[in-house]
Amino acid sequence: MPIKVTLIPGDGIGPEVSTAAQNVITASRAPIDWEVVEAGEACIAEYGTPLPEYVLETIRRNKVALKGPITTPVGKGFRSVNVALRQQLQLYANVRHLRNLPNVPSRYLDVDIVVVRENTEDLYAGIEHMVGRNAAESIKIITREATERIGRYAFELARREERKRVTIVHKANIMKLSDGLFLESVRSVARDYPEIECDDKIVDAMCMNLVQIPEQFDVLVLPNLYGDIVSDLVAGLVGGLGVAPGANIGEIGAVFEAVHGSAPQIAGKNLANPLAMILSGVEMLKYLGFVEEAKRVEKGIEHVLRQRDYITPDLGGEAGTQEMATAIIEAMA
Repeated sequence: MPIKVTLIPGDGIGPEVSTAAQNVITASRAPIDWEVVEAGEACIAEYGTPLPEYVLETIRRNKVALKGPITTPVGKGFRSVNVALRQQLQLYANVRHLRNLPNVPSRYLDVDIVVVRENTEDLYAGIEHMVGRNAAESIKIITREATERIGRYAFELARREERKRVTIVHKANIMKLSDGLFLESVRSVARDYPEIECDDKIVDAMCMNLVQIPEQFDVLVLPNLYGDIVSDLVAGLVGGLGVAPGANIGEIGAVFEAVHGSAPQIAGKNLANPLAMILSGVEMLKYLGFVEEAKRVEKGIEHVLRQRDYITPDLGGEAGTQEMATAIIEAMA
């Protein structure tokens, strides 16, 4: 019986890369029934928000969504749709599996890192206010409950994927209470996984080590703000956000997304690299239990990247978005 999945095409290049991903995933022969809904700038005029309630309702009903990039209007009072989705649906784990792909330009080799970011609190809880006219204050929230939950997710992922090491990233040398609680809470979870090595790094040292010898790291678990920054840093090590899949996972559902921007300057020109969206679809297939179908897509991607005949301009080729997707589908066959 087909599994219903919400598809949110998004803004800018979103519809192009979403169509490419939809076609590739359908060609994998995974039994998926797509429910396409709109969110983003096009919804503001009609609904007064880029995230109408019906979008949340479809994700709650289907429990799984694949989302293209959505523009957050600047200076118009609208919150980030990405942050709103994570908080409204309690998608507490932001997961990015970042690795080198064949012929994708990078200064590094053998990078294969999973970044696990706590998604619901820290400074991203959005609790801030003015103190008089000339000062602003943001409140950093770290709770034991949320931290143990993300810690356990990271260790369960490491166990499931037979990874050897989880590194806790923090700034507990300065923020001794908040980051100190994060470090202490994840360490307490680590005791339940004696077969997995656990260490920790101060976030600034982690950034330095990542650009020096990234291949030494395996699974990273971080609070929200550091996770946001470090996950983009690691994406840069393997070729950029154009090849970076994203997943937001909660207790009752998940939203998979391309984490790059909507790139309105090239929208409609058939130039966008669809890999981030397709790879996010691969992570979705694995989450749904369609492991063989996911492997089929991964092999198709790797074949096209090695051949280099049908890759987009950002990867050094001349193919369009849909031509690259078609080449992947043909390689899968």
